[in-house]
Amino acid sequence: MSGWLPGASCTPGTCVEPAGSVVAAPRAVLRLTAVAVLLLAGTAVVLTPLGRRCVPDALVRRWSRWIVRAAGVRVRLTGSAAPEGGLLLVANHVSWLDIPLLAAVRPARMLAKSEIGRWPAAGVLAARGGVLFIERDRLRALPDTVAVLARALRSGAAVAAFPEGSTWCGRAQGPFRRAVFQAALDARVPVQRVRIRYLAGGPAVSTTPAFVGADTLPASLWRVASARALTAEVEVCPPVPPDRRHDRRSLAEAVGHRAHGHQGKAPSKSMCVL
Repeated sequence: MSGWLPGASCTPGTCVEPAGSVVAAPRAVLRLTAVAVLLLAGTAVVLTPLGRRCVPDALVRRWSRWIVRAAGVRVRLTGSAAPEGGLLLVANHVSWLDIPLLAAVRPARMLAKSEIGRWPAAGVLAARGGVLFIERDRLRALPDTVAVLARALRSGAAVAAFPEGSTWCGRAQGPFRRAVFQAALDARVPVQRVRIRYLAGGPAVSTTPAFVGADTLPASLWRVASARALTAEVEVCPPVPPDRRHDRRSLAEAVGHRAHGHQGKAPSKSMCVL
């Protein structure tokens, strides 16, 4: 199996719970409408001649948080600030909400499967937005992909990745794959871990926002928009300097360990120390 193409055992039927408390349908529709308006506004900016380069990062961060809030999800952002310059930003992957949440930490070039680049409209928008595409099913393409990532990092860009390679429900999580960490080592840039959890009115992890397995995007959108009292906890750990780890295996294990040591528990500051 390719290092980019792991599988997850989570499925909608076994892992995703319905929202315990829901809002009225008109309010859910209003939330989805607000999300669509914000996305259309962002798309309009991307399609301008200057595109993303004409928008300050501070505005992108706010816009990203607005998208999550428009969907009815509160955002609780804690921890360290993301440094300037080249940076590999990595996080566990639960939901489509993870993407704007990472952008709220620091706007970055996202990694995406190459199939998206071939979609008629979304592919053009993704390319204009700086997305880096991965040939996930071609192991022989791995060295070239790592080289492209390293080149982007050396240029001073932030690159955001979900090293699990697949979405998980949030209660279960997968190991961090090593390939993306090689790019950080080659470029000699820091790695910053972001831990994302979704809660529903209490300390226990909620799987309502999870987008896993054969789940459909419309079903996931409606489940999130109709849920009441969802909160996204985003914990940003201190960046790991490029000289702290010397091989991708130890770097991936050290950064990924924090994702697996406290499933369903309250966040611990000690888990953010390497």
